[in-house]
Amino acid sequence: MLNSTFKHFKESIFVTIFGFIAAFFWAEHILPGSGLKILFVTFFLAILEVTLSFDNAVVNALILEKMSPKWQHRFLTWGILIAVFGMRFLFPVLIVSIFSKLSLIKTIHLAFEDVAQYTHYLHIAHAPLVSFGGAFLMMVGLEFFFNENKNPWIKIIEEKLLNLKVKYIDIIITIICIFLTQFIVADEIKLSVAVSGIIGIVTYLIVKALCLLLEKSQEKRMQALSGTAKNAATGGFMMFLYLELIDASFSLDGVLGSFAISKDIVIITIGLAIGAMFVRSLTLLLVEHKTLKTYVYLSSGAHYAILTLAVIMFISTFYEMPEIVTGSLGLIFVGSSFISSLIENKKNSHEYHLE
Repeated sequence: MLNSTFKHFKESIFVTIFGFIAAFFWAEHILPGSGLKILFVTFFLAILEVTLSFDNAVVNALILEKMSPKWQHRFLTWGILIAVFGMRFLFPVLIVSIFSKLSLIKTIHLAFEDVAQYTHYLHIAHAPLVSFGGAFLMMVGLEFFFNENKNPWIKIIEEKLLNLKVKYIDIIITIICIFLTQFIVADEIKLSVAVSGIIGIVTYLIVKALCLLLEKSQEKRMQALSGTAKNAATGGFMMFLYLELIDASFSLDGVLGSFAISKDIVIITIGLAIGAMFVRSLTLLLVEHKTLKTYVYLSSGAHYAILTLAVIMFISTFYEMPEIVTGSLGLIFVGSSFISSLIENKKNSHEYHLE
């Protein structure tokens, strides 16, 4: 068991060691004598990323279990490159480039040479970005509780939600949240917050619809080949894209929040990359050991955390929420659902022995 666990984390440990060495020498190059201080900052950023994204690992595992082995491998290889270098470095640079109306090359130069100006442009982009992420994640969470929840954890709430057959209820609730947010934010960002939120809903609906279409197509293909769709694997580019969008939405909070800890984009990228690697390792562990089937309430706990993060993202358009609050609430939901799953498994085991 220990060897199996280490197998999943050895790449993360390697990236951590390499990342700390790179961070130390970069800090010494910029400001001699600051290496040890920057190592602590890098470590803190990695912990922040893991804390904020632990529920992301559960959701990733939930979707990965439905994918074909080929696309699982692609997500865990190409996907981590996109997550580390795309979302943690290139994405913030691209956003600043759009809002500052500078070229990508000039923006990268700005990130290294004029951090204060770079952070200023990123701050301007904050509200519409988190509005998009909040709307997308809210749709993910609501879709689960209204349509996909197979093992209700807090039954008094979740069973009622499953039985509430109101058409487009998830879209209605998300639009209400966008409207309430748009009503509170400053006048100059009202339009951008509303438009970004609507784009978040539309993006979710398009990607989800295409995923379902490809899933049905895959099942028909499997039926034609074997006469049964029982073990048909859902795979393909759209499911890969869906996972990447979920990861992107999760990472917004960490990427934006990291600038409150450090203004150095190199150190931010290294710290968040280390955290992202450990989230990938957790995902692999959950999939291989079929943890979500063993601990049946983890899915509910993760989606409560998703909804909480979505609400916090909407709130952060007008009020800065401390990252410790976001991370703690996510861990509380996931941790509580894990403990409840352990109790349920023990109870079922006891009943089985009595019979």
